[in-house]
Amino acid sequence: MLCAAVFCLPATAQMDQTYARDAKQAIDQDYTQRIAKYTTLPELNSPLTDYLPASSTVPTPEKVLGDVSGAPDILPYAEDVYRYFRLLESASPRVKVVTIGRSEEGREMIAVAVADESLMRNYKENDARLAKLADPRTINLNDATAADLVKQSVPVYYITGTIHSPETGAPTALMELAYRLAVDDAPYIKYIRSHMITLITPVVEVDGRDRMVDIYKWHKAHPNENYPRLVYWGHYVAHDNNRDAMALTLNLSRNVLDTYIGWHAQVLHDLHESVPFLYDNTVGDEPYNAWLDPILTNEWQMIGWNNVQEMTKFGMPGVFTHGDFDTWSPGYLMFLAAMHNGISRLYETFGNGGADTVERILTPDEYSRTWYRQNPPYPKVKWSQRDNNNYEQTALLVSLSYFAQNGQTFLNNFYLKSKRSILKPNDSGPAAYVLPANEESPDRQRMLLDILRAQHVEISRTTEAATVSIPVKAKQGNKDEADKEATPKPEQPKTEPRTFPAGSYVIRMDQPYSRIADALLDRQYWAPNDPQKTPYDDTGWSLPTLFSVEAVRVTEPAVLKTKMEVVPDARSYAGAGGNGSEYYLVPNHADPSLITYRYLLKNATVSVADAPFTANSRQFPAGSLIITGASEKEVRTAFGTTLLAPVGVSAPPSVPMHQITAPRIAMMHTWLGTQTEGWWRQALDKLGVPYDYISTQTVGSEDDLRSKYDVILFAPTGGARTAQIIQGLPMWGNPLPWKKTDLTPNLGRIDSTDDMRPGLGYSGIDHLRQFVEQGGLLITSQDTAQFAIDTGLAPGVSVVTHGDLKVVGTLLGTVAVDLKSPVLYGYSKPLTVYSEDGFSLNVSNTVGGTRAPRFSSGEERPTGRGGPDDPDIPQGRPYMAAEPRPKPKPWEPMPLNEEQTRNNPNVIPAELLPQVLLRYADKDSLLVSGLLDHGDLLAQHAAVVTAHLGKGSVLLFANNPLYRGETIGSYPLVFNAILNFDHLGRNSGAAPGVNAAQ
Repeated sequence: MLCAAVFCLPATAQMDQTYARDAKQAIDQDYTQRIAKYTTLPELNSPLTDYLPASSTVPTPEKVLGDVSGAPDILPYAEDVYRYFRLLESASPRVKVVTIGRSEEGREMIAVAVADESLMRNYKENDARLAKLADPRTINLNDATAADLVKQSVPVYYITGTIHSPETGAPTALMELAYRLAVDDAPYIKYIRSHMITLITPVVEVDGRDRMVDIYKWHKAHPNENYPRLVYWGHYVAHDNNRDAMALTLNLSRNVLDTYIGWHAQVLHDLHESVPFLYDNTVGDEPYNAWLDPILTNEWQMIGWNNVQEMTKFGMPGVFTHGDFDTWSPGYLMFLAAMHNGISRLYETFGNGGADTVERILTPDEYSRTWYRQNPPYPKVKWSQRDNNNYEQTALLVSLSYFAQNGQTFLNNFYLKSKRSILKPNDSGPAAYVLPANEESPDRQRMLLDILRAQHVEISRTTEAATVSIPVKAKQGNKDEADKEATPKPEQPKTEPRTFPAGSYVIRMDQPYSRIADALLDRQYWAPNDPQKTPYDDTGWSLPTLFSVEAVRVTEPAVLKTKMEVVPDARSYAGAGGNGSEYYLVPNHADPSLITYRYLLKNATVSVADAPFTANSRQFPAGSLIITGASEKEVRTAFGTTLLAPVGVSAPPSVPMHQITAPRIAMMHTWLGTQTEGWWRQALDKLGVPYDYISTQTVGSEDDLRSKYDVILFAPTGGARTAQIIQGLPMWGNPLPWKKTDLTPNLGRIDSTDDMRPGLGYSGIDHLRQFVEQGGLLITSQDTAQFAIDTGLAPGVSVVTHGDLKVVGTLLGTVAVDLKSPVLYGYSKPLTVYSEDGFSLNVSNTVGGTRAPRFSSGEERPTGRGGPDDPDIPQGRPYMAAEPRPKPKPWEPMPLNEEQTRNNPNVIPAELLPQVLLRYADKDSLLVSGLLDHGDLLAQHAAVVTAHLGKGSVLLFANNPLYRGETIGSYPLVFNAILNFDHLGRNSGAAPGVNAAQ
């Protein structure tokens, strides 16, 4: 037996292990014959799904599809899928359909519950019992009471499909699965139906589903032609929609979580299609997420290996678990359950990206036999959508059966995981996280609290000051050799008292969903020598550091005795002081929402202070806004949705300042991919910042960009090379349209083109150059920063090649280099940035520069006489010492001597030299969270640089400042640059004493 006894629970005697049909129930012969016809090999089906029971009252999927589920050439829209489920609901008392929310584009999301009539009739009573198990505080953590509730209750198993739009098979599989669960009288299905509620969301990414169906229809209407790739899935992001389970920025993430929590489900099982033939990847590989309850990781093993065992007994090839997927990051949709005391599950089956039947040729790593894949997939297979549906349904039915048979065990585990989450303060800890009331930026603090609230985490606020002991980090001191050799003596961690003022927010760990709070607020460490050498996703995600918000980890349980109250909402308008004031002052503490109000107060005169100042006994940092020409009502309305508090004054402060407009913004994208730039669009939309969305093709054809725009954002493309950005896709073959037509009504809503293939072109580079030279600002990041460098738009800047450096979605410390730059206005403490792969920059006094990393230790001397610090002395002549070579820091340019500058047209004029604004921290303080190996190769190198061209600037980010809704602390770097786009030059800024507000 593949699963060891420690992992597998014995099925009860009630279970028919042969999965026999009900001999008395008629079979839908025509439907069953077509199942066999569309299945390409007999072994690619199972006794569970090689037939369909007949019903005289309940319609099969054929009613809507016109054929069986998985039939070739048929891919239904989401609304067609929903129409079938509602027909099922109207025909069977065992089915209930509910709306669970809307997508960004307004499309409906649904959940479908299937169970026996009695369970459906009394599901609210069952839910009330599950709610008590989900929050054992309601029963005083009483195990006996919980045991009684478990005996009276049935679990809820939540299945979700098609979060990834090109993975198209789940909706039809789930349509047929729901029919089977509602109609089939096979003993094992009757047992499932009577002992659990199956909950189904057939389409998670509904916007992308409808676009994918459009693409497939275009493909069928244009046989033998290349068809457009699905460049837009959801409204904002593509594959990354399955990385949103932390920040919950997407509607689909919040809708699924609210449904999972609202039904008090025990499982969230997400269906994917990228691996042959079925990979139960939840068991996964190390390292496991450090904040999970071990009960859950054991449940993964129990269910996963049972799945493999049963399907292998059916003779189905290519079913395996374990694999190489690490379960470290909590960003996946399925992890919503894992971090809320449930069970996360995920299948990868084999999809064709549509409903064609095609021959698939696998790679050796896909069909090789390994210890965990003893029955691998075939090297070559003719594969159909029906084959995919067979695997999806068979695996789900096996899991549902196993779960129903052992439902009492899993319900008890659900209770225990919830209880153990509540007991965290007194076992694994911590006791709480405290967000101090005197946080510099209540705006960023509020955004962090909003995420926790969306995660259903309880937030409390103290009504009195609280003093607790906080661990003190040991200082690294120099030790002599004797100390190094001595055996260190164990010491108690040193602590120091800290007082938090009344009004501080407390995230208590004695609550059911403490694990998700702990996982998001804590730091992460991925050891460079970890056996897992290929992390699947980001290795660090500590939200307080990414938000640049203080969240103090408190291990002392006494903090929980502080007087506090639960707060339902973190928003509370502080009010605009000074009624009827002529001027309003808004402090800039690197608040993301600051940019919103320049656009809301579009008729007001707004200036930015270029130095700190004092007014009304308050300190205002550089970058603070001075507003005039707006009424108190307008100011209150604009600022009333945040914690930013304008201060009314009768006269403007006497401080250097410059007036700012509401800059005209364009967001430029390629047709190669819109995945990463979607996070930038989302950030702007959420903050109400208007922009035009244009493609590289538009830039290539328009030669007067400066007349329309002040700022062009060119967000990361997700790895495109400069040549690809310029050239686009190969121009051979047929055009690839992306536009709204009768055939494709869902395309072209975000942007459109007659042909996706053309890129920016060399004319587009010229147009961007003219835009910058005429005073515009081009903002770039990662691969688009590389593009700007490669195309000569960033003189004196180059990309560093780092060799053995290893960074995988890591949080890194930085140091401000030029605090006088408006880009850094509002930043008063070191900023943590997100780095995908350790990208960094060099600057030079000449065009070109160097790609090699530079180290502050200086150059090594050549071979010769003496020691490492001695000069070499040529023989037979008097010694002439060379002038000492300059030793710039890694973020600084190498100074030029007279010889190097003489008659050298590559020397950049002083007023156009690139400026390093932010650099990576020193080696010892570089790693904040995640994986960092050979960090010395990255330390101190430039992270954010402003290059100058003509009258304008190019801002280059080595990091991604707007990413997954998680890098809130970096947002103001971009927003400051936008607001001050025409004051980023070396000679910009108001003169001392100039009052631009008057």
